[in-house]
Amino acid sequence: MQVNGVVAQQLRNHYLFTALSNAEYQRLLAGAQTRRVAAGERLFSHGEVAAQFFLLLSGCVKLYRLSPEGDEKIMRLIQPSETFAESILFMPSPRYPVHGEGVEAGELMAFDRAGFLAILRDSFPTCLAVMAQMTQRIQAHWDEIETLALQNSRYRVTHYLLSLVPPGELGRVTVTLPARKMLIAAHVAVTPETLSRTLRALSDEGLIEVAGDSVTLRDVERLRHHMH
Repeated sequence: MQVNGVVAQQLRNHYLFTALSNAEYQRLLAGAQTRRVAAGERLFSHGEVAAQFFLLLSGCVKLYRLSPEGDEKIMRLIQPSETFAESILFMPSPRYPVHGEGVEAGELMAFDRAGFLAILRDSFPTCLAVMAQMTQRIQAHWDEIETLALQNSRYRVTHYLLSLVPPGELGRVTVTLPARKMLIAAHVAVTPETLSRTLRALSDEGLIEVAGDSVTLRDVERLRHHMH
């Protein structure tokens, strides 16, 4: 398939694909599909047989599970340029471990699991490089779980805001909240009221400025230092 320059850069710089040779990259694209996703659209269900993983180009997607009582627990809020469901790649009998649903209308790319595995099987160095990148991502997820489980609500909210800052950005940075505050609160394991109070407290202390869905971090390094 043909992709525009912006999408091609998103793909080429992604940790799953950066180790691919040009020939392997073209082989990957040949089996990829672009599709629209609507707000509220279910992409896949927990336990469903999995044949594809995805990269979000625009919009927002939530990954979640349901408790026996039917309560929703958000595991991740996917933002543009992020992949999701790649954990199915190395499952012997792949099934999606969560529900996936559009939060905001957007577009994604779907990649064939079997096709990507065939690329890795054909090149041991490429396979090792991809596995090394995935290991780093798994470690980052463990760190995030520790943050959600062990730190207080203020730390979790601040950590989340900093996670929205593009790599390398310092000083004054404005970010856009990728979802409704209710969903963000669920993601960082606080109540919506606690999220609002924390944002207000950070604003009162001169660390951030909030205007609707936009949050300005007045000094990224100062905010990072404030977490410790």
